[in-house]
Amino acid sequence: AMAISDVGLPGEVPWKKMSAEELENQYCPSQWGVRLRAEEALRTYSQIGIEATRRARATRKSLLHVPYGDGEGEKLDIYFPDEAAEALPFFLFFHGGYWQSGSKDESAFMVDPLTAQGVAVVIVAYDIAPKGTLDQMVDQVTRSVAFVQKQYPSNEGIYLCGHSAGAHLAAMMLLANWTKHGVTPNLKGFFLVSGVFDLEPIMYTSQNVALQLTLEDAQRNSPQLKVAQAQPVDPTCRVLVVVGQFDSPEFHRQSWEFYQVLSTRNLCQGEWKASFEQLHDVDHFEIVENLTQKDNMLTQIILKTIFQ
Repeated sequence: AMAISDVGLPGEVPWKKMSAEELENQYCPSQWGVRLRAEEALRTYSQIGIEATRRARATRKSLLHVPYGDGEGEKLDIYFPDEAAEALPFFLFFHGGYWQSGSKDESAFMVDPLTAQGVAVVIVAYDIAPKGTLDQMVDQVTRSVAFVQKQYPSNEGIYLCGHSAGAHLAAMMLLANWTKHGVTPNLKGFFLVSGVFDLEPIMYTSQNVALQLTLEDAQRNSPQLKVAQAQPVDPTCRVLVVVGQFDSPEFHRQSWEFYQVLSTRNLCQGEWKASFEQLHDVDHFEIVENLTQKDNMLTQIILKTIFQ
């Protein structure tokens, strides 16, 4: 793990000193796995997601492909616990894939262990690049959260979780202007897993071929730059920033610095209840694959946060 002292002073951003090749490598998570080579890591991740989704759809009560908007990509899947209840906690998951791959149909990793404990799980689709722009994706995710609140107004809390690019989209919800969506969601927790919160370095990697981010796009959509001005809707809302031990140093830096910004709020803005967790012995993909297991540490942290 990166020592805090390695992060350097503001303005001394380590990625700006990297060669193009090194920067590319830092932002290519599959290069950093310890157990599997790159292609194999991605294949395993995809297989586990497909299998978990197949199992969830076969064994859980669900509403699939529910439209939260008019666009064909604007759909979500809701998986319910066995005991019918009006007031459930809702856990929304936004998949990763660098805003250009992945889908809700292979991302139901955590459905089994969470629904077993009485949590409704919602897996959200959004229009990935090049079909969708980053601004559109942020808008879609915002509308998906508003939709769940409107459909289930007596929920016992909405918890947002995103992985990688999905963690970025979830973090953008800390900045959302809910007034224009006509509803204030009952947000109680954020789980930001191996995310990217400052998008500027992404512009200088091959990921930007599909995304086509300008500097303005990157800055407008960087929660790292914006969250210090944002006001927590609910002072009890928890924000957990999580990174895997075997994530790249840049992913470690991104998570740590985002946690730092959340933790050092100026007093007039109110406080985010932020915490930071580095999960032992997992890489960028295993950190989410392991959410299929009920005794996994992150699964347990999620359940404790919801039922504290």
